[in-house]
Parts: sequence; C-alpha cells; structure tokens
Amino acid sequence: MRTNVTLDNMGALIECRSEDPYRILGPHQVEHRGEPAIAVRAYLPESEQAWVFHPGHNNSQPMRRIHPSGLFEAICPQDEIMKSGQYQLRTSDQSGQMNSVRDPYAFPSYFSDYDLYLLGEGAHWKSYDKLGAQLREVNGVTGVNFAVWAPNAKSVAVVGQFNKWDGRVHPMRKLGSSGIWEVFIPDLKPGVQYKYRVNQHDRTVDKCDPYAFAAEVPPRTANIVTDLSTYTWDDAEYMARRAEQNQLERPVSVYEVHLGSWKWNNDSKSGWFNYRDLAHQLVDYCQKQNYTHIELMPVSEHPFTGSWGYQAVGYFAATSRYGTPEDFMYFVDYCHKHGLGVIIDWVPAHFPKDDHGLRQFDGTALYEHDDPRKGEHPDWGTLIFNYGRNEVKNFLISNALFWFDKFHIDGLRVDAVASMLYLDYSRKHDEWVPNQYGGRENIEAISFLREFNEQSHLQYPGIMTIAEESTAWGGVSHPTDGGGLGFSLKWNMGWMNDTLRYMGKDPVHRKFHHGELTFSLIYAFTENFCLPLSHDEVVHGKGSLLDQMPGDMWQRFANLRLLYSYMWSHPGKKLLFMGGDIAQWNEWNADGELQWNLLEWEQHQGVQTLISDLNAMYQHEASMHQVDFKGEGFEWIDCDNWEASVIAYARKGKDPNDFTITLCNFTPVVYNGYRIGVPKAGSYREIFNSDNARYAGSNVINVDEMESAPIQWNGREQSIMLDIPPLACVVLKPC
Repeated sequence: MRTNVTLDNMGALIECRSEDPYRILGPHQVEHRGEPAIAVRAYLPESEQAWVFHPGHNNSQPMRRIHPSGLFEAICPQDEIMKSGQYQLRTSDQSGQMNSVRDPYAFPSYFSDYDLYLLGEGAHWKSYDKLGAQLREVNGVTGVNFAVWAPNAKSVAVVGQFNKWDGRVHPMRKLGSSGIWEVFIPDLKPGVQYKYRVNQHDRTVDKCDPYAFAAEVPPRTANIVTDLSTYTWDDAEYMARRAEQNQLERPVSVYEVHLGSWKWNNDSKSGWFNYRDLAHQLVDYCQKQNYTHIELMPVSEHPFTGSWGYQAVGYFAATSRYGTPEDFMYFVDYCHKHGLGVIIDWVPAHFPKDDHGLRQFDGTALYEHDDPRKGEHPDWGTLIFNYGRNEVKNFLISNALFWFDKFHIDGLRVDAVASMLYLDYSRKHDEWVPNQYGGRENIEAISFLREFNEQSHLQYPGIMTIAEESTAWGGVSHPTDGGGLGFSLKWNMGWMNDTLRYMGKDPVHRKFHHGELTFSLIYAFTENFCLPLSHDEVVHGKGSLLDQMPGDMWQRFANLRLLYSYMWSHPGKKLLFMGGDIAQWNEWNADGELQWNLLEWEQHQGVQTLISDLNAMYQHEASMHQVDFKGEGFEWIDCDNWEASVIAYARKGKDPNDFTITLCNFTPVVYNGYRIGVPKAGSYREIFNSDNARYAGSNVINVDEMESAPIQWNGREQSIMLDIPPLACVVLKPC
C-alpha cells in the first residue's frame, strides 16, 4: 500500500498547524495489493471507532486507528461513490453513541484560478459570493463552504455548534499563495453559529468572519450561516425607474434616522423594534412628512451600541439588533414600494480594535497598517484600513457593491472622508508619515475612493454616493476622469457651520455677521452639495437645534422655522436628523427615544407641519431642486441689506420662466411695504410663509397678489411691495 502520510504531515494536523489537511484527510488514490484503491482518512479525536459507510451499497467498512490521537484510515474499493464523496463516516464515541457525517475533505475547492487571480488583483467585485459562509451544492450534496483570507496564519479552523467549538475537527486548507483558507462542510444549513479559530503563531484567537452575513445580537459575537437568496423582492418597478433617473436633478430630502432611538418598543426587553415594524412606522411617518429618502446611521454589525454603528466588525452583516437580514430586506423593499429611497451610512475609514474583529486578523497587521503613524486614529482609538493592499481594497469595494446588490440600497453616505484623504489628519507634525512625494495626501485612499465610486455608478446606475467631507478638498463630487473623487454629493459642512453660528447670534447682532450668511453662495456651485443638519449637530453638549436658537420661547421657534425654510430654499439637497422636525428640546440620546410627547404642544406641531409643507413645496417646484449645482439655478436679488438682515434671491428651473423668489428676515421686526426687484413684470403670489399661523407663527402673511410696477429696484426694471414677517421666510411665485 502506498500512502502520502508522513510524520511531519501527521504532526502538523494533530497539533493544529497544518496548512493543508487535505494532504492527509479525505479520499486518496493508492495501490493496495497491486490494485488501485481509495484510502479514506479522517481525524476524529473524540471517536473510539469509525467506519466508512457506502449508502449506495448499504454496507460499511471499518477504519483502523493509525495514530492514537484519533486519526483513522480505511482502504476502500475505487468506485464512483468514493470518487464523488458520497460516502459517509460513521463514528462511535466513548459512551457508544453513534453518529454519521459526510466527509468534508472529499469535495473540491469552490475557487477557480480566476477567482484567486481577481482576489489577488483586488478586482473581485463579488467576492462576497465566494468568501465567507456560502451555501453550496456539490455532486448533489448541500452544505456550507467556508473561506477566509488570513495569509500569515499558521492554521485556520472553522468552529461552531456543529462541531462543539472544537478546533481539531474542521481544519481548513490554504489555497496556494492566495492566503485564502477553505473547507466545505456537508449537510450544514442556515442558522448555525460559527467562527474562525486562527492560529497566529504566538496565540490562537476565535475571529468573526469578515464576510459573514449575520451575527448574534451583541454582546455575543458568533456569526450565523445565512441564506440571502430566499427573500422575494417586490420593487422591480422602482429599481427600473431609479436606473433611468438623474438623481442630481430630482428632489432629495433625507430624513436621517438612528433605528434604535427613533421610537422605543415598550413590549421588547431591548426597547428596539424589528426592521419590519420600523418599515411600516417610518414609511408612514416619512410619507406624511413628504421626505424622499431615509438615511440610516450604520446598519453594519457593531459590538458597541454606543458607537451608533460607526465602529463596525461585520461589514456584510445587517445588525441583528433589529432582526435578520431578511427583515432588513423587507424594510428596504417596503420603502421602495412606497416611493422612499434608502441610504445607509458606510464607514470605510476605520474599524475598532475588538479582538474578535479585523484587528491583527492573522497575527499581523492585515487590514490595517503596521505603523501606528499610518494605522491608528488618534481621535477615535480605532484602526485605519490599508488602502494600498489589493485584498483590503477588494474587501471594501465589494462590500459597498454588496449593499447595492443584495439589499437594493439607493445610496451610501461615506463617513469621515476627510480623515481618509489626509495622512496628517488630526495628527501632530511628528506623528504622521508623508507620501512618496513628501506630501500629506493619502494617495492610496484617494485611489480607493475613486475606484469605489467608479464601480458603484457603473454597476448600479441611479444610486448615490455621498461624502461627509469637511475640508476644502477640490472635486469631491466631480467625475474621476477629470481628477475628481467621483461622489454624487458632498455634505456642505461650511454652510452648516456658518449658518448655525449665524443663527445662534442674537438678532440685534446679526447685521454685523451678514457675510456668514451670504458666504456659502461664493462656493455653492463648486461641488454637488447636500445641506446637512445631522446628528453631529445635536450631540456632545451642543444641545438640540431648538436649544441653539436665541431669544425667548416665541423667537426660538420662529428662528428654527426660519432656519429650515432658508435651508430648503437654498441650493443643495437636504438632510435633517430625526427630532429636528418636531423641535425636540433635548439633545439626542441614543439610549432613549425622541420626545414624541412634545407634539401635544402647538409650537412643536407647527414645526412638524412646516417640514411637511417645505418638503411638498420642494418636490412640487422644479425651481427648488432641478438646477441645484449650477449658477444658472440661482440669482441674488438682494444680498447687501445687512442693516435690515434681509436677503432675497431667486431659484430657477431648467425653464427660465419657472422661478421662485425667497425672502428671509433674520430680525424680529416686521417690514411692512418692503420693496424688492423682480425678474419680470407680472403678478406674484405668496406660496409659503414660515410665519403662518399654520406653523404657530404670528400670521403676518401676504394674502393678496402683488402686481409689479415699473420701479427700478435691486438693479431690476420691475419691483413689488410686500410685508415681510419677523424671523421668517417668504416664498413667492409669478402667477
């Protein structure tokens, strides 16, 4: 008999340090007494006896123990049952209990040479269909194919409920120089828990699967084998329509939501609603408020709830806090069926140091940089991805595409882009490493962002990518072929900071800071901007937006209504964090729910109604959204009246005759008979007024139409007169 069992191979297997257990285990062609035969070997450390069972022949063949640790071997006839792996292993443990399993080491690899080539090149955009725990059928046998990238590990094994978390039972093999470890375990079904036991030379660590589709509810950390193909989508019409639309010319009004604190579920121990419950409640609310999109703070699995999802461990797993991946699919599907887009926050900038996560995955700095000057975030205590490594870039880009593919997501808002672009971000002069040209730009991150945007828009037309980028970096939302980063939109952090700083001042002092109000229009058309009033503006002691407004009670509400009205009429798409639309008093608390009881009060109802009406006007009036990113869509009528703290401007659609005029009064003074120039002669009517009694305002409104007169004003031949209410915004339209 000829075998390929050596003492070295046997020792490596038994000591859990083998890179290729298949060299010993499974079926092997041998000669036995001069005839071709199959030697079946199995490592069964908990078994006293073992047999090879032939289901087709209804007989079994004893296996002999060839090593006292539990390595068994049987010499079997060379037939089709043996070649196809259809045989089973029967075992008897010390108590005499019998068990039957198929041999995991009797099945071929799931990876082609082309798969391994693409993974090595960083261009396997559907790597999530190969790596991780993949349900698979081989020669009529169903099971789960496990695969993980850990090139520097000494050995890797799959552990789980199915093998009593015993790392000796299912060692994986390393596929050449690819660094991919793999094993197929027959007869496993969705729902089983698992992890990877990684031998890192100096220690052994149980790691979560970077490509896992589901995990236990934290603080438990095991992954769960999951089938993502069972959900039946009902949004084909929506998806087809989305692919044909130019989102930049459409209204985009985003309601930013933290799912765990939007509303509490008093019937749940955790306080959280399921994705399906949230779908119905949120869609109903957003439809009443006339939003076009919901943006969810990160839904990727994260161990620490207090991170709000921004420190992810399971990049491919929708957090189990609110249900299963199928529940989340239902959430997105239900939104789509009711015309709402779904954007999720995505965090490719950094990841936490939790030992079961990506950190030192195979005992080396695999996903991160080894040098802390490049690999650690000084602000957040997290690790920075190594964008220059092909496999890491592949992991992140395929993760972005995964959400578009498997969950039909409409957009990704990319967190902390500024921290990715600059090597010296939040670092002292001696705490960072320059690029190869001596500069501070992170060239590898820039390349990654461009490729992410190119592939996202190429493969999924109609989606949006949105950058949270707070610096003056040029071309964030410009095409990559022109040197830009390729994002659809960029958050206008400058507008947000200047506007909130201005609005926080007592109105008597605002005239001295008029430039803070008008400065945004100097650069408003350099990028495709989204105007954000996000969760970042109502945390860490900043107070709620209402609490940031100056004045007495009436003035605070009036200022808040003015802020929103100015925002909705200003060029750029819109985003408002939950709670802002009911004028919440308290700063946002992720461990509670919004102050929904405030809606018992007229002022809070008024703000909620105002947001609904602003969204409705914004969608109905093409001039408010159609030409957001070009100067042709905006025209100053009066930006110089700093003494009265009044500004006036026109918004224009593609049709030059389609325009609206906005006036904002940032003082508590009523201006009666206020004259402004208008683009053309004719009658004008008031279509919106934030001081309307409908919004709990003082009801200084313009009921009658305003006929223009040939009186030159603001550099125009025609002008009209109207009353401008205190701390309010008025929108006019030609009749």
